[in-house]
Amino acid sequence: MSRARILGKRFSAVCAVQHEAADCAHLAAVKQLHSRVSAHKVRGMKHLLLLPAVICGLVSPALVAAHPHIFVDTGFTLGFDEDNQLVEIKVTWQYDEFYSLLITEDLFLDKDGDGQLTPDERQRLIGFDTNWDEGFDGDLEIRAGGQLLALSGPMQAGTDLIEGRIVSTHVRKIEPPVPMQDGPFSIKAFDPSYYTAYEIKLPVTLSDHLQGLCLLERIEPDIAGGLALMKAQLLRLNADADLEENDIPLMGGEFATEILVTCPAS
Repeated sequence: MSRARILGKRFSAVCAVQHEAADCAHLAAVKQLHSRVSAHKVRGMKHLLLLPAVICGLVSPALVAAHPHIFVDTGFTLGFDEDNQLVEIKVTWQYDEFYSLLITEDLFLDKDGDGQLTPDERQRLIGFDTNWDEGFDGDLEIRAGGQLLALSGPMQAGTDLIEGRIVSTHVRKIEPPVPMQDGPFSIKAFDPSYYTAYEIKLPVTLSDHLQGLCLLERIEPDIAGGLALMKAQLLRLNADADLEENDIPLMGGEFATEILVTCPAS
């Protein structure tokens, strides 16, 4: 499903909440959904990120907050050692044009506007999105046989500006390594607050010696089901409700594509 269709469904459902409820209680609840956004990426520029949506006719800031503001095309490379243990994952993020423009302007990069970085500018950009707050999980979840795996922080960060879009890479170690027979491996990239939308549009690859030996499946999310659940939960809240006290979960994971990697047992 295209990004336009997915976002259209999300926006339509949020509008339905606004129109059917027709009071500030539900909009206040929607606003709470983004009170815990990915601060490492927003960096105080949230007001700039909201402008395009407001200009396009969304009259309520709370309603604006109910859909993603940063769009990231994502890819993975799974690294297995000679013993066929999963030891690392390389993550590639390609940011949307508008967010890329905000970052380059904020860091005074690409002053000539040619869409390319000098070696010095590229060095200054490295790590802009890997200086994570304590407890941030990198918007990445990997499971082996259903068990959540522990990941290191970001390593070997790299960045570039390609055709007006920032492309960022980093590596995360699996701690400890996991034998491939303990799979299948499930990989999901998502922001729980849904401020950032990750789409698996870039390649997903394995170490060279496992190419063609493992099955890679793409499992699309149940967008309609996730929206219906969110709508039902929001409609039962009043204006003073606290999401955590009412067990209202952050819903970003409900809209995440899952990559399932199944390898031979030996």
